[in-house]
Amino acid sequence: MVLAEVPSAAMGAVAAVGKVMPSLHPNQYSLVFNAFSFSVATMFAAFVFFVIAQSRIAPKYRISMMVSALVVGIAGYHYFRIMGSWEGAYVAQGTMYVFSGKPFNDAYRYVDWLLTVPLLLVELVLVMSLPKSKSGSMLTKLSLAAALMIATGYPGEVAAAGDIATRAMWGAISTVPFVYILYVLFKELGDTIAAHPPEAQVLFRNMRLLLLATWGFYPIAYMAPFVGFTGAGAEVAVQVGYTICDVLAKAGYGVLIYNIARIKSENEGWSLDGTAKASHT
Repeated sequence: MVLAEVPSAAMGAVAAVGKVMPSLHPNQYSLVFNAFSFSVATMFAAFVFFVIAQSRIAPKYRISMMVSALVVGIAGYHYFRIMGSWEGAYVAQGTMYVFSGKPFNDAYRYVDWLLTVPLLLVELVLVMSLPKSKSGSMLTKLSLAAALMIATGYPGEVAAAGDIATRAMWGAISTVPFVYILYVLFKELGDTIAAHPPEAQVLFRNMRLLLLATWGFYPIAYMAPFVGFTGAGAEVAVQVGYTICDVLAKAGYGVLIYNIARIKSENEGWSLDGTAKASHT
């Protein structure tokens, strides 16, 4: 990046943010932009699907679909804003896209995660139909842990470039609630999952693995500067990686929630035409 290409006034604004975007080849710029566009379309399409899908499951599971729709609706809005911020952060100059001086607002991601990550865990607890005495405390613990994980990770993300110590400190703090969430998902909820129909058990296991795989990308990207992975290639890889993980962890996760609710509804006697065949539905 040639700093002389950026107006001095704009550089002053960037200094306050602490991040100068690297110059990108047109293919790199387009890859990220198209990934954002794909995410917006996927999230809003998933929103429509989850709203319509509520009529295909028993009433007691429909709140899970409502939460799923809320998650992808929030994510779709934030990705629309992220896409606009990305577009504003670059201008075409010669054969490259160079930094315009308008900061790329990565904070949209953390606002989105602060809202949606606890809701993803709420979806899980709701579709499991835990007793009220257990579901209330489980929702509180998981939601609080998720919020702490995101909130404590953000200070490290916005730390000054090269301040590895601050980034490492906040990353370590953020890991504590992350490990606790994994413990609950894979240990505490194990017996409860075993009580579900066999088809639903498979989906629950897949859902936990999906969360582990997608959420696991975030600490990897967070730690990338520790090993010197920076520059244009790193920026593109992180932005595209985050986007793919968000699509899978929100829209894909919601589809799994729907299928679990559908299987449980059928197992409890609820027909797909909306007719209850069993009194306990």
